[in-house]
Amino acid sequence: MTTDLSAVNRKLSQAQGLPNAHYTDPATIAEENEAVLANEWAGLAVTFDVPEPGDAKPIEFLGEPLLLVRDRADTVRVFHNVCRHRGMILVSEPRKIEGALRCPYHSWCYSLEGKLVATPHVGGPGQNAHDDIDRDLLALIEVRSHIWRDIIFINLNGTAPSFEDTHQDLIQRWAEFDQPMVHGGPDSTFTLQVETNWKLAVENYCESYHLPWVHPGLNSYSRLEDHYHIESPGKYSGQGTLVYRQLTGDDGSKFPDFAGLSDKWDTAAEYVTIYPNVLLGVHRDHAYCIILEPVSHTQTIEHVHLYYQTADTSPALRVKNCAQWKEVFVEDVFVVQGMQTGRRARGFDGGRFSPAMDGPTHCFHQWVAERVIHQRQFQAAE
Repeated sequence: MTTDLSAVNRKLSQAQGLPNAHYTDPATIAEENEAVLANEWAGLAVTFDVPEPGDAKPIEFLGEPLLLVRDRADTVRVFHNVCRHRGMILVSEPRKIEGALRCPYHSWCYSLEGKLVATPHVGGPGQNAHDDIDRDLLALIEVRSHIWRDIIFINLNGTAPSFEDTHQDLIQRWAEFDQPMVHGGPDSTFTLQVETNWKLAVENYCESYHLPWVHPGLNSYSRLEDHYHIESPGKYSGQGTLVYRQLTGDDGSKFPDFAGLSDKWDTAAEYVTIYPNVLLGVHRDHAYCIILEPVSHTQTIEHVHLYYQTADTSPALRVKNCAQWKEVFVEDVFVVQGMQTGRRARGFDGGRFSPAMDGPTHCFHQWVAERVIHQRQFQAAE
């Protein structure tokens, strides 16, 4: 049954949230996934996942087997993780590729740029070529990708406008942060496995309304009244704070600031979701991203990565910063899991939005609804 999304697109004071089926019904979510995750620029991973040439990492996204590779020229690429011969999975676990990517089934081999370079016995025993097998036409299928702020975004269906055109507004908003930054390393990343639909993690992240009750420690110095809304309909939404407090080590040390920032960032920080599934945070001295991996309609893995102006930072301070953010993000788990359970109540109508506090969250709901409606119209016209 097609969901009715008309109530989502009402003005904020009268709107309702997405219907329950968008959190609980596999068929509805499959339709939605195509509209908002496959058709758009979705976050897949970070380049830190393949730090050196020859590194390869298999990743599933929406059930599709993909392969993240850093080639010999240091270019990060995303391919379908399947051999062009019989569809065998090429790489089953992260590893270093010393020579070529070799299919374990019939040993067809591919360069790290995706070119088919060897087809042993394809023309019969000892015959490694055949007139009807054109290697140039059988390269690995590359997935359209774009890297911004170390995040690898993909457009599975290949039809979205360019990433720069789609997200020009946020790129410009954070133009001051368009400078080199480095991943903090193994002590600056962690994952959280959460029993919830990925959208609820977005909805919770977009707003500061819950701070006094869910994050009392954070709210003690970055209070609800110190926050402001960030809304760019159709692109991103979130919140900012006017009272960011730098972390200080036991020895009084702090992370170095990013270069050339305006005075605004002396005390401000901003937190937005770049639609659909990447949560971002920027501060004067560090940044982070959270890539939401939609494992199933009720399961999400949050991949958290922290970044700094230089690799030459205190390991102890990095560990402390990572632990502090993990504590904050763990505090949200019971909320997003509780909302997922709540979506099983047949009488819940999607809920209402506070006209004063929920603008960024409604902005996301509207975007999802509009993308689904557009997908339905496109399919009906075919």
